[in-house]
Amino acid sequence: MKFPYGLSNFGTLRRDGYWYQDRSYRIAQLETVGRQLIFLRPRRFGKSLLLSMLEHYYDLKRADEFEALFGDLAIGQAPTPLHNQFYIMKWDFSLVPAHAEVEDIERGLHDHLNDCVKAFIAHYQGQLPNPVEINPDNALSSWRSALAAVQQTPHRLYLLIDEYDNFANEVLMARRDGSQSRYDALLYGEGLLKTVFKAVKAAAGGMGLDRVFITGVSPVVLGDMTSGYNVAEHIDLQADFNDLCGFTEAEVCLVLEQLASEGEGAHWSAQQALSTMRTFYNGYRFSEEAEERLYNPTLSLYFLKALQRRRQPPRQLLDDNLAMDRNKLSYIAALPGGEALLVAALSGDDQIVIPELTQRFGIADVLAAVKDESFMASLLYFFGILTLDGLTAFNEHQLRIPNLVARALYVERLRERWLPDPQLRSELPALVRALGQGADLAPLCDFIEQRYFAVLSNRDYRWSNELLVKFAFLTLLFEDRLYMVVSELETERGYADLALIVRPDMRRFAALEICCWNSNT
Repeated sequence: MKFPYGLSNFGTLRRDGYWYQDRSYRIAQLETVGRQLIFLRPRRFGKSLLLSMLEHYYDLKRADEFEALFGDLAIGQAPTPLHNQFYIMKWDFSLVPAHAEVEDIERGLHDHLNDCVKAFIAHYQGQLPNPVEINPDNALSSWRSALAAVQQTPHRLYLLIDEYDNFANEVLMARRDGSQSRYDALLYGEGLLKTVFKAVKAAAGGMGLDRVFITGVSPVVLGDMTSGYNVAEHIDLQADFNDLCGFTEAEVCLVLEQLASEGEGAHWSAQQALSTMRTFYNGYRFSEEAEERLYNPTLSLYFLKALQRRRQPPRQLLDDNLAMDRNKLSYIAALPGGEALLVAALSGDDQIVIPELTQRFGIADVLAAVKDESFMASLLYFFGILTLDGLTAFNEHQLRIPNLVARALYVERLRERWLPDPQLRSELPALVRALGQGADLAPLCDFIEQRYFAVLSNRDYRWSNELLVKFAFLTLLFEDRLYMVVSELETERGYADLALIVRPDMRRFAALEICCWNSNT
């Protein structure tokens, strides 16, 4: 098996024999749900590969490749009449620099759109009866010229837009002086980005554009564009598309069983690997009506590739390519009330309850000084650091941290805020080692009493003594290199406030399993 970690080109993946978890059976549903669709998912959740699959399926120039690419997939057995019937144009806003001055950003956006039109011309050379004129100073003029050429043919255009909200995400994470004003200039009034989406909306009104599929992380930009682009349908919360990106447990289990059958002499079993992956990577749910929880696809491929190449799970279970998500938690923690929200999320799976997900908000709202818990929790949901966990008896949304990798991000951010001194943090490995190898709790207790309680007790969260102690141990002992850290673990003595369970793949090391109870138990 060849795992396509880091690959998002569907054609390369299929032609070169990489493993592919079939999602082509959703194509027929996508065709019926609407012509202009928006699909939101967290970073590195397979959105670009999904767009590439649609590109290869609908591209009229790739009709002779249909059998090779799709023949053994579900859609190849029952293709829709629209396969290979469209001209395809693809925009990727992550390729447009977002940190320069407004004039440079606008120039970069014009250049990117013109490059996309040029690639469109080259790809369909000989199939467009009229020439397409490139206007180097006005990419929207080039876009209209391409549409005019398409209208002279029996086919229509399918536009794919990847990372449409890249500008907003950059503004959120950077928070540099002037970043919001640059964003405002692009979106408000007759800003270029708003004008681009107005042009897309107009093109779908009989100017040659038939379908649009847009991916992104959050609806921030849509909240700012208002009437600029108000015709698309959101499908990301629909149960039918819960698993459009991501892996189910049954799919992961089948792959692990096949790898185990091929891995003679490996130091792992399929059952052990599944237990680790379930704890660290599973838990995402994007529709209240969906029963299936999903595995993060990028992290799963990272894990599976390590199993195949090294015959053991990766040492670090958080892929460094997802380290950027730490910045999002830092951003939330810095907002008024944001740190308290992170604490509530770590306190238990039933602690975050909001009336409804906020699905339309602008960048000014996000950067405002005061925001309620519902707003911040919704933002964390779109970032993939909270996920849906059901409805209360009063029809409110419950949200929870999806898995242990996401929980580690919370702990890291709070530990950095509560122990900002790197020298103090450098003492932690020795304290954890003393407990995990020698069952010596005294050094850690001394550190908590002398260094940590003063910080925690000053936080305005109405701490109870039990919660204060639990958070001290949680934030200081969290170590996914060896342990799975579990809160409220059921044991013969009741429920342990905190348990450090040795990872199944790390049981060969000299590390004790630890359960902590409060003094009243």
